[in-house]
Amino acid sequence: QVQLVESGGGLVQPGGSLRLSCAASGFALDYYAIGWFRQAPGKEREGVSCIHSSDHSTYYADSVKGRFTISRDNAKNTVYLQMNSLKPEDTAVYYCATAMREITRATMPLGEAYDYWGQGTQVTVSS
Repeated sequence: QVQLVESGGGLVQPGGSLRLSCAASGFALDYYAIGWFRQAPGKEREGVSCIHSSDHSTYYADSVKGRFTISRDNAKNTVYLQMNSLKPEDTAVYYCATAMREITRATMPLGEAYDYWGQGTQVTVSS
């Protein structure tokens, strides 16, 4: 059974850092693309970052470029999202998802390209 479990969210002051984890079970994470998405109250879901399975190419939304870094540890079957220089506008529920189908650079940020989702972890950036 495919399962994704996020952790690492919390309350942090502006300018602070958090590292989110997405632990996978039921499949070998290194064969599939993993994406991070977020949704703030009253806003649409946003694709934040993605790492491809084959060439480990990555995608970042413009709003997080230079601040967030996605990485994977295949031995631990886990993907991480390191978030630095956090801003209040980063406040949202963060979800990881995996695509069991072929995914292209164009579809990396699209939620409909992904098949399985975690339950989400809350990130709140506030002083």
